[in-house]
Amino acid sequence: MALPTTEPFIAAAEARLGVALPGWLRARLLQANGGNLEAEGEYWELFSVLDTTDRKRITRSATNIPGETASAREWTGFPPQAIAIARNGGGDYLILMPDGQMPSRLCEAPFIWRHGVDEAPVQIAVPGP
Repeated sequence: MALPTTEPFIAAAEARLGVALPGWLRARLLQANGGNLEAEGEYWELFSVLDTTDRKRITRSATNIPGETASAREWTGFPPQAIAIARNGGGDYLILMPDGQMPSRLCEAPFIWRHGVDEAPVQIAVPGP
């Protein structure tokens, strides 16, 4: 079970990424920092933001968005500007991409990036709670 986090930890992750996370993701992290979500008929492991409040939160937030993004960017074909927010266990990621009209902002809706497939990421609806 994912534990909630607080604004300062989300802000620290955003500073590390150099971009603000969309409102729906921030709200979800405040409620449950990590955990699972369903999108496009698949279950995804949502990454957390590093929370150093106590040992339990440090352990549960080890797979955090900035760290997982850095790792994903080493994969062949992973979009270099993408932010990894979740994985499905099969090598695929839910990612956030810069807004085409405002590259300093992320699109509100995530994309699915398929590992090993030479296709552009596909935008999907914002996952529900």
